[in-house]
Amino acid sequence: MKTGLVAILRGIRPDEILAIGSALVEAGVTAIEVPLNSPQPFDSIERLAAATGDAGVVGAGTVLTVDDVDRAQSVGARIIVAPNTDPDVIAAAVSRGLHPYPGVATPTEAFRAVAAGARSLKLFPADAVGISGMSAWRAVLPADVEMLPVGGVDENNLANWAAAGAGGAGLGSSLYRPGDDAETVGRRARTLARIWAERNPR
Repeated sequence: MKTGLVAILRGIRPDEILAIGSALVEAGVTAIEVPLNSPQPFDSIERLAAATGDAGVVGAGTVLTVDDVDRAQSVGARIIVAPNTDPDVIAAAVSRGLHPYPGVATPTEAFRAVAAGARSLKLFPADAVGISGMSAWRAVLPADVEMLPVGGVDENNLANWAAAGAGGAGLGSSLYRPGDDAETVGRRARTLARIWAERNPR
């Protein structure tokens, strides 16, 4: 099962989250990450998780500690995204029934993350590792481990990442920038979701 596209709403405010989240879900981008270095992130996660229900999967990003995992879960987060590989954070997420996406930038980090229990790896920064790097890693990682590029993924290269076997992609500034309205985000999301669907027909 591939994760698909994950919206990264870095910098979003609680008063914006419902309109933006609704636009994303309607466009077909149903996995939404609120980074913890956003304003009042746990408030945003709680509001969106309550409003989205089973229509989407809401998570916390830039998760650096086990305490962050616990607090994110308490407000409804179901995915735990990190910029780094911390075995304690990964193990905490797995033990709580959450889905961790640790950040990996080297094969060594990738194998450490897998050993800690992760089965979805955030390839970050993706533009530094490149598609050829991801392909090389996939050849040696367990077959059930998926890779999601994050950093520099946009409508111009998403199809190439998908063709190379990415299990999804994290979409940041190509999808949302602080101050963007729901209509703008929804339009971008529809374009990116269409590109992804063309490479990954159901």
